[in-house]
Amino acid sequence: MQALYQWDLSGLELNRIETQFLENENFQGVDREYFTEILHQVPACLDEIEAGLAGSLNRPLTEVDPVERSILRIAAYELILRPDIPCRVVINEAVQLARKFGADQGHAFINGVLDHAARTIRKQEMKTTGKSTV
Repeated sequence: MQALYQWDLSGLELNRIETQFLENENFQGVDREYFTEILHQVPACLDEIEAGLAGSLNRPLTEVDPVERSILRIAAYELILRPDIPCRVVINEAVQLARKFGADQGHAFINGVLDHAARTIRKQEMKTTGKSTV
């Protein structure tokens, strides 16, 4: 999330950000392969990700806090392109990130947006698992 946040605000090249994080951050226990996937695939799939979120937002994504925007993009990527990750897991992880890094009530916003988006993106899963909110 922090690497995507940096990319969003700075526009730096993704490989440069990746190198910086791999060299300077404590990556003990981090799945480096998944980190690389998220860092490179979220920007590569940005149009699809943002289209998947558009109907669930009450304002343009550009007006969402940059931390929350990064969290939403990661979660939407997982909802759209990683069906192997259950909706509940995607939403729970996003809410936890928002609690740690976001604004005071950012986690509630993230939860609401993603719950709504999941009902559109993964209709069948949502029907069989029920309510996904945290």
